[in-house]
Amino acid sequence: MTALFDLGGHVALVTGGNGGIGLGMATALAGQGASVAIWGTNPAKNAAAAEQLRAIGNPVLDLVCDVGDHQAVIDGMATVVAELGRIDSCFVNAGVGGQAPSFVGMSEDEWHRVMRVNLDGAFFTAQEAVKQMVAQDPQGGSVVFTTSGSAKYGQQRGQHYGGSKGAVISMMKGIAVEHARHGIRCNAILPGWIESDMTAGALSWDKFVANVLPRVPMRRWGKPEDFAGLAVYLASDASSYHTGDVITIDGGYHSF
Repeated sequence: MTALFDLGGHVALVTGGNGGIGLGMATALAGQGASVAIWGTNPAKNAAAAEQLRAIGNPVLDLVCDVGDHQAVIDGMATVVAELGRIDSCFVNAGVGGQAPSFVGMSEDEWHRVMRVNLDGAFFTAQEAVKQMVAQDPQGGSVVFTTSGSAKYGQQRGQHYGGSKGAVISMMKGIAVEHARHGIRCNAILPGWIESDMTAGALSWDKFVANVLPRVPMRRWGKPEDFAGLAVYLASDASSYHTGDVITIDGGYHSF
């Protein structure tokens, strides 16, 4: 059973891997023997995360990459392959939150700011990863998107955010069907309220905590390490027949 989750010789890419859920997943992957590449747009955060990951003892590559820039994604993917040899799993995790005052007050610039990263960036990243997984020998790999409960239930003042996260679920299912023949499986993770830089404002607001935390059956916010086991499972051979799925990690929030 231990060998089933062994990631020795495995190469994983985690976008947005310098903090939050991404770093939690990257840490777990490295801990099981994987070589890990992380992408982020903050050089200082990248360096700090890479130092933490290197202490585990496996190869780590950190790159500044804006996933909304198609050429940057193409170049970044080529660098990962050149440095680490291949890509066996790609966690399409980079994202930004919405900042609109209301739906009717949402500007075109705000709409495109979110879509550029959350949807265009997810497409660019997944497409380049799948190209590599189809071309490499042996073929195959695992692509994992990070989605959101807003994909299913909507988000007031965040219609662009929810729309982007709903779209990645559709993209995921299409990839799962089309590329199963190439040994590629594709799934999505749907988090609840998780402690991270993106959620820090909400989770430190007393009124929000008073209203929302009682709706979480586990009675706590999620932590990045809560995604460790799932990341390893989805990267490993243990998930070799698991594809086209949305897996919820939310402490029961969306069931209550």
